[in-house]
Parts: sequence; C-alpha cells; structure tokens
Amino acid sequence: MPTVLITGAARGIGKTIATQLAADGWDVVAGVRNPDDWQRLRAEIPHVTPITLDVTNENHVAALADSLPERLDAVVNNAGVVVAGPIEAITVDDLRRQLDVNVVGQLAVTQAVLPRLRASRGRVVFISSLNGRDSFPLMGACSASKFALEAAADALRIELTPWGIAVVLVEPAQTDTDMWRTADTVVAETEAAMPADNRELYQRHVAGMKRVVTASQKMAVPPARVAAVVAEALTARRPRARYVVGWGPKLQLALLSGLPTRVRDRVLRAVAKQPG
Repeated sequence: MPTVLITGAARGIGKTIATQLAADGWDVVAGVRNPDDWQRLRAEIPHVTPITLDVTNENHVAALADSLPERLDAVVNNAGVVVAGPIEAITVDDLRRQLDVNVVGQLAVTQAVLPRLRASRGRVVFISSLNGRDSFPLMGACSASKFALEAAADALRIELTPWGIAVVLVEPAQTDTDMWRTADTVVAETEAAMPADNRELYQRHVAGMKRVVTASQKMAVPPARVAAVVAEALTARRPRARYVVGWGPKLQLALLSGLPTRVRDRVLRAVAKQPG
C-alpha cells in the first residue's frame, strides 16, 4: 500500500482526507499537534499511524526523519490557521504566526520529506485556498500566506521536475468544518481583541464581514468534496498544478481574473459588504 503523510489531521479537512485515503487503501501517517488525539484517530480510522507534529516546531519536523516509514509516496500539507481582521489592527505576532504555520511550516515539512519522495517519485500536495488567488478585505493576512504558499509551490514544481515529483495546489473555498461553523464567533472575538480606536474605525467593515460569514456558512461545501479532489490529485497519471474545489469558486475566479483592478476592487467590496 502507498504511504502518505497528512499534516493537521486531527480534525476538519485533514481528518476527512485521512479517512478518505485510508478507505482508498493508503497507509496514513497522521500529523497531529495534540498527543491526546492519537487514540481517537486510531479508533476511528483504519490504517492510520498518528505522530505528534506541530509544523512550527523544529524538533517535531526534525524527528520526521526517524518517525516516518522508509518509503513515503506523498505528503499532504494541510495544517493551517486563519488570522482575520483589518491589516492595521492585526498584531505583528499574529502576522508572524499566520505566516509561520501556513507557509514556513508547510515548506519545512516538505523539505524534511523530499529525500523519501525523491526515492519514490512521490507527490506534494498543498491545501491552499481561493484566498490564494483572490485577496478579500479583512482576510489580508490569510490571503498573504496563501499567495506566498502558491508562489512557493509554483517554484517547487519546476525545481522538482527532474525527479518526477509532482507538486499540486488544492484550492477550496468555504468548507463545512468546525473552523467555518464557528467563524461568526471568531469574527466577534477578533473584533473584541482589536484596540478601541481600530474597533471604532473599522466597525462598518466588521459588520459587513459578519453578514458575509452568516451567508457563506450556508454555502459551505462538505469536506468530503475536498478529500475527493486530494485523492484525485494523488492518483491522477498527470495531475494538474491546481485543483479548484467546486463550481462556484471556479466561476468566481473566471469572472474576476479578467477585470481591471478598479472594477475588481469595487466588485470585491460589494461582495464582502465593505464600505466604499
């Protein structure tokens, strides 16, 4: 059976990917931050081997050399966080955390497993986002991390061509996970954590974001759809560089990509219910 490492596999999209690939016959090495999740994953998912892996922890990443099986056929870089809010109001520490988890951590894991993937002519999958193609107001920090991840993946794909290692980006939009179901709570917490002057300045922006989140939660796709796309990316004879999950996001990208910047900004401002 082929073997895959999945980061951020304790819940949400990562856990669903682990479940899908295990059902498809993969041996799954599931990276989780909390050792308490080990027994639960073993009980719920066959052919899974949990390991403790915080992608921002240098010791955890270094330990992959010894904790992974000798043969590894793929890595699915799924671990990620979302830091929301207007750029002006996000602390520098939170900006660093956003980039550390979503970019540096994913690339560090990839570096660590590339010797094994070179031997197996394996595959690298990054779970990106529609936010890696379109930058939305009050999601600038997250978009910055996803844009950076996409740029790194594009370079890596070309660099690894001589060894036959395919590099794939999977780009979902809103997905029906615990993180997205509690997004309205996150927005409220983000607003409460803002300095008072920023909270006053951006109150209309945040009010618009609250309305968008409520509407978007109703349109979220099941994580199984993302997992199915990942399974396709891992098994296709000639995988595409990018897989956009769902027709809605595909249509959105098609409509926005050809617009002049000023027009595009007006459209995004209207869609995100932001003040003009």
